[in-house]
Formats: sequence, structure tokens, C-alpha cells
Amino acid sequence: MSETTKKTVQPNKQQLLNRLKRIEGQVRGVHQMIENDRYCVDILHQISAIQSAMNKVSLALLEDHTHHCVVNAIKGQDGEAAIQELMSVMKTMTK
Repeated sequence: MSETTKKTVQPNKQQLLNRLKRIEGQVRGVHQMIENDRYCVDILHQISAIQSAMNKVSLALLEDHTHHCVVNAIKGQDGEAAIQELMSVMKTMTK
């Protein structure tokens, strides 16, 4: 995973952090379920819930990025690069 030097203020930062904390708790729960030899199907249901929650975080970040970073780039004449970057992210997310 590569990091860039671009930074932005997350308008929904606290909401995202709260969601991620809940996801952390769910992951710890799955860990305990496996340690305690819980039924596989129950564990798989929890994993599915975690994946769904992560998708919601991704979509929230994507929405924020589009409404702020991409819009600002278009206004500042950097629109084509921002759209290409956005499409690259979308392709990665849908793999």
C-alpha cells in the first residue's frame, strides 16, 4: 500500500473514527469466537458484518473525497487528474 503526501481535512472524521472503533470491536469479537471454537457459520456471519461495515467506511470516504477534493480540483483546473485518480480508486474498490 502506497502513501501519498496529499492531505485533507476529513469533514466526517469523528463519524469515521467511531465506525472504525466499532469495527475494531467486531474484529476482536471474531478473534475470540475463533479462540473459543465457536460455530463456523456464526463466525462467517460476523465477518460478513465486518466487511459490510468496512464497505460503508470506504463509501463514506469516497463520497467525502468526491464532494471536496475532486470538486476543488475541478474548480482549480486539475479536474482531469482528479477524475483519473477517482476512477483508479473505484476500480481498486470493486475488485
